Amino acid sequence: MEFAGHAAPQDFFPKATRFGTPQGEPPILPVYADETLAGYVYLTTDFTGAVGYSGKPIRILVGIDPHGVLTGFRLVEHKEPIVLVGVPEARVVGALNKLIGAHVGPIATGAQQPPQPDIVSGATVTVLVMADSVVRSAVRLVKSGRLSPGDASSAGSAAAAAATETKSLDLAQNETRDWQSLLGDGSVRRLTLSVSEINSAFEKSDNKDAAAHPEDGKPEDTFIDLYAALVTPPVIGKSLLGDSVYDRLQKRLKPGQQAMLIAGNGIYSFKGSGYVRGGIFDRIELEQAGSGVRFRDRNHERLGDLAAQGAPMLREIGLFTVPTDFAFDPTEPWDLRLLVQRATGTREKAFLTFDLPYTLPDRYIRREKIAPPAAKPAALSQAGVAAPASPAASSEVASGDEPLWKQMWQRETGSIAITLVALAILTGIFFFQNALVRRPVFYTWLRRGFLAFTLVWLGWYANAQLSVVNVLTFTNALVTGFSWEYFLMAPLIFILWSAVAISLLFWGRGPFCGWLCPFGALQELMNSAAKAVGIPQLRVAWNLHERLWPIKYVIFLVLFGVSLYSIAAAEHLAEVEPFKTAIILKFMREWPFVLFAVALLTAGLFVERFFCRYLCPLGAALAIPGRLRMFEWLRRWPECGSPCQRCANECPVQSIHPEGHINVNECIYCMHCQELYYDDHRCPHMIQVRLKRERSAALASPSTQNPPTKPVRPLISYVGKIVKS
Repeated sequence: MEFAGHAAPQDFFPKATRFGTPQGEPPILPVYADETLAGYVYLTTDFTGAVGYSGKPIRILVGIDPHGVLTGFRLVEHKEPIVLVGVPEARVVGALNKLIGAHVGPIATGAQQPPQPDIVSGATVTVLVMADSVVRSAVRLVKSGRLSPGDASSAGSAAAAAATETKSLDLAQNETRDWQSLLGDGSVRRLTLSVSEINSAFEKSDNKDAAAHPEDGKPEDTFIDLYAALVTPPVIGKSLLGDSVYDRLQKRLKPGQQAMLIAGNGIYSFKGSGYVRGGIFDRIELEQAGSGVRFRDRNHERLGDLAAQGAPMLREIGLFTVPTDFAFDPTEPWDLRLLVQRATGTREKAFLTFDLPYTLPDRYIRREKIAPPAAKPAALSQAGVAAPASPAASSEVASGDEPLWKQMWQRETGSIAITLVALAILTGIFFFQNALVRRPVFYTWLRRGFLAFTLVWLGWYANAQLSVVNVLTFTNALVTGFSWEYFLMAPLIFILWSAVAISLLFWGRGPFCGWLCPFGALQELMNSAAKAVGIPQLRVAWNLHERLWPIKYVIFLVLFGVSLYSIAAAEHLAEVEPFKTAIILKFMREWPFVLFAVALLTAGLFVERFFCRYLCPLGAALAIPGRLRMFEWLRRWPECGSPCQRCANECPVQSIHPEGHINVNECIYCMHCQELYYDDHRCPHMIQVRLKRERSAALASPSTQNPPTKPVRPLISYVGKIVKS
């Protein structure tokens, strides 16, 4: 097993002495105490998807004994920015300790609810995803029958024995019902909590800090009035959504995929704001038979109102599609779990959960009797362990038939489309640059608008900030064993790097550094605001400026050298980039990191793009292959540099040498020099061209070619009649 070297047997079983040989596919690793089987260790991502805040897999080694009891965990690989550089990793992993000792067998049969982890403020999404992946993977392993017989495998055998009938949704019914009838027969389920009930629940939770911060409002005020309904059955769906919305939903759903409506009123929002920052609705979770899943923003559609007659006006209404990689049976009971959080300090929060159970009424279910299958004893190995599952069975246990990277691309369809459109617009700007720069006012606002998009959407919303860590990881993969699947896990990062690679051949590093870097956009927009309010700009003397350039190349070479020894150490040293602080974490970090980022941005108020000029290792990494560009798109006049210095003096990053040539290693392709190139009121060459053109036009005018031979006598008129003098 690839990640077994990251842990010792004692991390999962205190008396263990050694690992055995991996068994089956996906592999599970036996753990022995001398010659006695203590249990197994497996990797969560071999059994289920675990995609966190970063959009990349979180890999956890899990220990489970032969009876299906969880015994320990080890976080072996992740790309979570919060865990990497914000919340301590030990604290996040420690939040999973509540899962230790959980018996997975009853959870797999639905007899028990899975235990919830301790939530870590500032890393809610990461902890929830980690706990969910541990439970879901353990349930799938137990149901596969690969553990010792008894409690663990009974979940699968009991389910098989009970399968004497098949149940499916009855899609033939097609009537419209009002709100009260839907609520009355359980088609719509409701959970209502008052302010007093919430305050009482926190008081009983033994959390003194939470009890000391009661919810404001009258005791009888509604804290939340939550409704849930499965809307795939036509009767429920058309009644609540209306015909047009329901028909549109059916076209969007994949075969077998389900959808549900969740709505709420009251002080507390079931949506929260986590889905805006990280794309995950962290306050609600769909649970069934011991497995759970949280909805992402791509699974959500906001609705304005309900179509059912007599339906109340609700503040929040959402239509959610169940993720296709979650094994959801609409004919079986399920729960909507609500996570209620309460601030107990500046960044600390307390959490409680409340369940809204849902069982689809029998009137929407079609049942067919089947003959029970003949029981077959499981083949056991000499060690008393169930024989490994067949490849076909293993594929069912694994998280879906498609690779995880394909699932990620399917989930990011909307963001991918927006990114591709933005790249197409940027390509158009470059190809039509000569026409655009001749309209300097329009071009200036076009550039500022694109930079705002890069900062707000690409950076703060989508977290698609490229980093020198990506370069180091790529080169390390070339040495240690390259796999496209790893880099395809983050669709937006992959698309941006592909675009950057192509642009290096055409324009050098400029398209990324000047247009697609969120932190660069933040620096430039702040500097533009500084100029607007009159903050003086400092121009670095050329001799000093030229000697400060190499600093960023030295930083990159140091990081590259360290990465050859330890990629993890290089990632920590890459904190010289303030990208994680300013873009990924939006300044929500320890004060030294924030102070460093603010200091660089402050310097950028006086020296435009201070960090880009002198310190950015990513800019240095891109400048090296940028020398291979095949085209010269930036035009120059013979007078540029000798005697004219206007472009060199006005270049925002001083990338034009005094002798007139542009240093492509430092150029961010802002195209200010091209504005001057065509401006016949600022460029000395174009001024001379304009003056010559005006002189030629003056000489060619009729008044100049045929001058009058004698002066024209004036005409005097009176009351419209000409009077002769």
